[in-house]
Amino acid sequence: MNDLGCLLGQKFEATGVQSDIEEAIKTLREVVSLTPSGHADLPVYLNNLGNSFGRRFERTGDLPDIGKAIAIKERAVDLTPPGHANLPGYLNNLGNSFDRHFERTGDLPDSDKAIAIKERAVELTPPGHADLPSILNNLGSSFHRRFERIGDPPDIGKAIAIKERAVKLTPPGHADLPSILNNLGNSFDRRFERTGDLPDIGKAIAIKERAVELTPPGHADLPSFLSNLGSSFQSRFERTGDLPDSDKAIAIIGRAVKLTPPGHADLPARFTNLGNSLQSRFERTGDLSDIGKAIAINERAVELTPTGHADLPARLNNLGNSLRCRFEQTGDLPDIGKAIAIIERAVELTPPGHADLPAHLTNLGNSFHSRFDKTQSFDDLNEALSYYKRAGTSPAGPPSVKFDAAKTWAILLHIHFPASPETLLAFETAVRLVPVIAGLEQTVQHRHSTLHSISTFTLSAAATACYSERPDKALEWLEQGRCLVWSQLHHLRTPLDDLRVFNSSLSDRYSDLSKALEVAGSRTSGSAMGPPTSIADGVSAAEEALSHVKLAAEWDSVLTTIRTTVPGFENFLMPPPCSSLLQNLPDTGPIIIINVQKYRCDALALMAGLDEPFHIPLPCFSFEKAETLRTDLTGLLKSFGMRVREDAQGSEIGQHRKPRQARTGPHGETLASILATLWIDVVKPILDALAFPSSSELPRIWWCATGPLAFLPLHAAGIYDNGDSETIFDYAVSSYTPTVTSLTSRVKNARTALDDASGLFMVSQPDTPGLSRIPATMEEVRGIQAQLASCGVRELMLEGSAATIEVGLRGMENYNNVHFACHGSQDKDDPLQSGFHFHDGPLSLSTIIKKNLKNANLAFLSACQTSAGEEKLSEEAVHLVAGMLAAGYRGVVGTMWSISDTQAPEVAKDFYEYLLAGGGAGIDTSRASYALHHAIQKLRRRSGNSKHSLLTWVPYVHFGV
Repeated sequence: MNDLGCLLGQKFEATGVQSDIEEAIKTLREVVSLTPSGHADLPVYLNNLGNSFGRRFERTGDLPDIGKAIAIKERAVDLTPPGHANLPGYLNNLGNSFDRHFERTGDLPDSDKAIAIKERAVELTPPGHADLPSILNNLGSSFHRRFERIGDPPDIGKAIAIKERAVKLTPPGHADLPSILNNLGNSFDRRFERTGDLPDIGKAIAIKERAVELTPPGHADLPSFLSNLGSSFQSRFERTGDLPDSDKAIAIIGRAVKLTPPGHADLPARFTNLGNSLQSRFERTGDLSDIGKAIAINERAVELTPTGHADLPARLNNLGNSLRCRFEQTGDLPDIGKAIAIIERAVELTPPGHADLPAHLTNLGNSFHSRFDKTQSFDDLNEALSYYKRAGTSPAGPPSVKFDAAKTWAILLHIHFPASPETLLAFETAVRLVPVIAGLEQTVQHRHSTLHSISTFTLSAAATACYSERPDKALEWLEQGRCLVWSQLHHLRTPLDDLRVFNSSLSDRYSDLSKALEVAGSRTSGSAMGPPTSIADGVSAAEEALSHVKLAAEWDSVLTTIRTTVPGFENFLMPPPCSSLLQNLPDTGPIIIINVQKYRCDALALMAGLDEPFHIPLPCFSFEKAETLRTDLTGLLKSFGMRVREDAQGSEIGQHRKPRQARTGPHGETLASILATLWIDVVKPILDALAFPSSSELPRIWWCATGPLAFLPLHAAGIYDNGDSETIFDYAVSSYTPTVTSLTSRVKNARTALDDASGLFMVSQPDTPGLSRIPATMEEVRGIQAQLASCGVRELMLEGSAATIEVGLRGMENYNNVHFACHGSQDKDDPLQSGFHFHDGPLSLSTIIKKNLKNANLAFLSACQTSAGEEKLSEEAVHLVAGMLAAGYRGVVGTMWSISDTQAPEVAKDFYEYLLAGGGAGIDTSRASYALHHAIQKLRRRSGNSKHSLLTWVPYVHFGV
């Protein structure tokens, strides 16, 4: 009778015929009733009966069935002696029932019980056991479900790693393989929804397509696999906008719906997937028939979902969104009224702390906002603002969802209630979420990809602060939201001497975690590696990603412990207030931050002795003007052959060039006009506001520009007429800094720059394998070598084949100053892979940074475009110069575009001549900015201010102290 009951249950799983599961339960109940207490087979029979109730629950969704399944399976486990071969299976089945109950009710303790029980099942299952893949798959699914509820990143990382192990252990042709593959694909889906990392959704689609291919026609699981595959195509469409993905999603999910029998418990979920896909296509195409179908299908999904079901809030939310979308197209007010009422109910039914709550609150805010746009009722606007605020400040949920809500809250307040005290609070809420979205649990490459679309929001926040006459807030937010990746690296390398005095073990733990996170962050993301070549490769990648997430979580935990237990460390690595940022300013001149935003431009001057930033509005400058100047400069450089070419891998290769013949036409005037515009609209108004006198003893200025202005030569701004010139060179010696903190930390940790033992390490690569020849580098470096020798300064020169990466790294460790005369490469996709070309390959920034060169002083990068950066990441300073600052160098000389073979040796000669003029046996690197100023002035006197000569000396820049 037991065998008959089990076979009926298996038949039901394959065919979905309801009468089979009813007969199975009836038969197995009789089996249990006929079995005496203490019988050795009673746990077997109980387990089978519990499974049958579980199967019926999955079909009908009837809550008492899953309650009975749990009670019966708990009895089976209790009656099974320790060490019994069946115990892992019973535990696994019991855990599955707690999972089903959790899915239905959303009761979080059920999920925790399921995970604990299944972890015990895995521990008790011997390696090589035939059931191990299935048990692992189920454990992974439990972590997946808990992630959906609370959104904790380690849970989805664990889910993927465990399920990939299950796939690896499942033999080809096994009946469970399609299900295990489907579940793995679902977990890649969820992680993609959290991070937006496109390789994850690509993997999800490929894995689910394989699951569908392996599932025979007529199998009861086929509709589920199809629905999930369609949802993955839909997710990718929402990210990329590729319409064929939307069409595939609708066709595949439509097929899944047709194959699902009436009354099936999963039918509402499949209706929901189909409705969402139709709505997304409507948002792209505007086809009203799609949104009409979406509304009807979402209404059906809600009707079929029982009261109390954990998915009911999400389905109500989807229905409300569909109605809002139609309202925004048609303006039909009843639609938006219904949408608001339905999403309000979704919010009411979503438990506090649920990961979906911020999204539901945001959608409710969107609905009120849409109605406000139609009616102009400020009651609707105030309701929208209230819900955006709740979403943006929610303690749980994906950071990206909370950021979008906080951003909308802030922008609407600024537009409609600029004087509201909440306006600055809203912007601060959004700015503080930017580093959370691009967190340490991600690779550097993925962080940069994420920042493409959000980093410029910081500029809007700063502009609002300036409008509100709060330059202190503008400064704080610009520091928090710009150059995030370099700031995170700085945090990982924060000196811990004071902490070690209080708690050496905590200090050591923080240091160990920081080093491990630095290594984990530098690993290559999936998008660069391509798809795994085998399941084993996939498992390895998932385990690496999971380890990275765990490291970040533990680092955060240790950081919290430091702040809460160590006296004086309450604000350790917290975003610094304005008062802290104004400490350790250089006393030789101001730092000038220039915020370039769509609606206004402002300068903030930070000067030693002032207790707040000096605000200088720039009404004659604009974002559009900055963008036009940047575009003009790019076109000019390309026309003269002074812009980079790309190698086969897409990395930009900077190289010395013989300048083309000067030509007639607008190009020379264009560069002069760019410099003149910068002078008239930006630099001169700042100098006038600061009352900068023209002087023979020139002070310093550090420029910190944002937006398109970050790619323009502020250090050379001026009127370059042969008869009557006025330029920045008459007023100050210019340097740049990526952030204020980058400079003040160097001022704070000042050390003697004149170091007799420091010397200079030089690299010359006239014949880089695979790249063009640069014969002038030999002349340049040998000339410097002669200068150093005449002054008795310690030096080491590597040339040609002697300049290998290994020897080069030793030279950088043994010499505080370096001079690289070689090719440089800029990697747009992964800036830490940018570097310098040595004889045996590129020496990457990632490799240099890992050396943590604590005594580094000066780096002269006589390569091309070492400070050019990446236009899509204007706020991240992703160039070689910034990377060398991050590696520890206090000052760096670089170039904004290609430099001349002829002029480079002369600039280097004059630069070092100035630094060696003190007569000592060392290099006074504290005067590096003045040395570059001196060398460029000499080059100007030799070449004049012609349209061609401007191109030869303007690219040289100095960063740091």
